[in-house]
Amino acid sequence: MWLPCRNEDDMKIVYMGTPEIAAVILEDMLAAGDEIVAVVTQPDRPKGRGHELACSAVKQVALAHGLVLHQPEKVKEEEFLSCMETLAPELIVVAAFGQILPKRLLEIPKYGCINVHASLLPKYRGAAPIQYAILNGETQTGVTIQYMAEGIDTGDVIAREVVAIAPQETGGSLHDKLAAAGCVALRRAIGQIADGTVVRTPQDEASASYVGMLKKEMGRLDFAQPAQVLERKVRALIPWPGAYTTLSGRNLKLFRCEVMPLSAKERQRAKENAWGYGTVIAVGRESFTVLTGEDGLAVLELQMEGKKRMAAEEFLRGYAMELGTRLGV
Repeated sequence: MWLPCRNEDDMKIVYMGTPEIAAVILEDMLAAGDEIVAVVTQPDRPKGRGHELACSAVKQVALAHGLVLHQPEKVKEEEFLSCMETLAPELIVVAAFGQILPKRLLEIPKYGCINVHASLLPKYRGAAPIQYAILNGETQTGVTIQYMAEGIDTGDVIAREVVAIAPQETGGSLHDKLAAAGCVALRRAIGQIADGTVVRTPQDEASASYVGMLKKEMGRLDFAQPAQVLERKVRALIPWPGAYTTLSGRNLKLFRCEVMPLSAKERQRAKENAWGYGTVIAVGRESFTVLTGEDGLAVLELQMEGKKRMAAEEFLRGYAMELGTRLGV
């Protein structure tokens, strides 16, 4: 039985999160006056070319505010679970933590464990909902607050915020929108838990879909795919892992592209020249266009290996791009 607490400020909360979106939400909770009795985040991991240990965005916030911090290698470790049982939080809030919580941990807080998930559940359960919403051409997504169950993102929904996806949305810009929306949805959910008005809505399992973690190799562009698919990939994978191909044996990252419908004349010329997918079929002052499985992909912003990120117009002033040049080989 779920009972209302006296006041949301009386609720002892443990916060669990790791990346930037979780750090934004933690900052908002602190600004709202939530009683964060401990923060749990992933252990420091090697990062960058030097493989130096780097702490998570959430750890940085916790240290800046002098919060009690835990970094268990595995949350199912007896030492960590015993610590949480002794601490006896009344609510655990999770946002992109990165580990599955065991049943024993889920049962500790009397008001339960709730999760901030960056999709409109049950769609896009899993690790990379922000990027996949763009990859799949969605026009809207959002944030869901759900009670946690033993499955991945399977618990009852208690709050949500819908967010529109703009035509030129990137993974980075959508991340920021969803972080803000997550703060709003979480504030509402905590308030409802505090006053006993929270309503739990089971998810429709028939509508569920899962997305896995992003990997660097996902950014490689296959020009046999339609230009529309490639353009979405370019936007979705900003800032990481980024969309890339090769040009003259060097890595070439793409940051902004447009779909260019091909005229009958352009299609005929490509056929006559036996140009394969990935071939440059047009060069202008501000862009160059690559042949894809459907239509052309105009490249507007890029970064050549060893160079800075720049507009294609600037790149073309220093690089003699010729018709028939092949990318990705």
